[in-house]
Amino acid sequence: MDMKLLVSPINIEEAKVSKLGGADIIDVKNPKEGSLGANFPWMIRAVKDIAGSVPVSATIGDFNYKPGTASLAALGAAVSGAEYIKVGLYGIQTKEQAMDMMTNIVRSVKDYDKNKKVVAAGYSDYCRINSISPFELPSICSEAGADVVMVDTGIKDGRSTFDFLGEHELTKFVKSARHHGLETAIAGTIKFEDIPILKRIQPDIIGVRGCVCGGDRNSAIQKELVERLKRVLHS
Repeated sequence: MDMKLLVSPINIEEAKVSKLGGADIIDVKNPKEGSLGANFPWMIRAVKDIAGSVPVSATIGDFNYKPGTASLAALGAAVSGAEYIKVGLYGIQTKEQAMDMMTNIVRSVKDYDKNKKVVAAGYSDYCRINSISPFELPSICSEAGADVVMVDTGIKDGRSTFDFLGEHELTKFVKSARHHGLETAIAGTIKFEDIPILKRIQPDIIGVRGCVCGGDRNSAIQKELVERLKRVLHS
């Protein structure tokens, strides 16, 4: 199975470089507003214009329990051209809250365009941010009608998803999601040396920024590194 490569540029120039390097999905977010911080509708539209036939994903924020606000944000991302609409369940602590959030976000997006994909992101460092466990999400998202479940890091301090969850746990997460008919994505300071483990875990999508910036997420995305990562993924 070929894993799709999702790359997260922070501006138009990086979006062009990501596309030229062969990114399978171009991700629009705003790190100033958190791990899955939301960018502006006009930025999503501008990236979509550049991406062309390459799917665009857009984050709508690291959310606490505000299903109405999240649903409006999700619709805004869908209308602006994103094919994947991604919500971070950062301040969500219970299954009931997660179900209410996801059911309403899915309805908001699918009423507009049933072909758009809704992504629920949990956090590998859920214990330190006091958030719902990502292992609760496959059953919730399946029932709510979402399409993809994701694991990312909530706090961007250089620690990786692999610092919080091991190969066995992430494999369990992927298998549970597949059992519920969902696609999976893994992100959170992924490095080149993590690729062999990811090939064993086999998520559908891996999300990166830092490793295609030369290891520093605050530097610029380099086309050669996107190309290299694609080669490593498919070798």
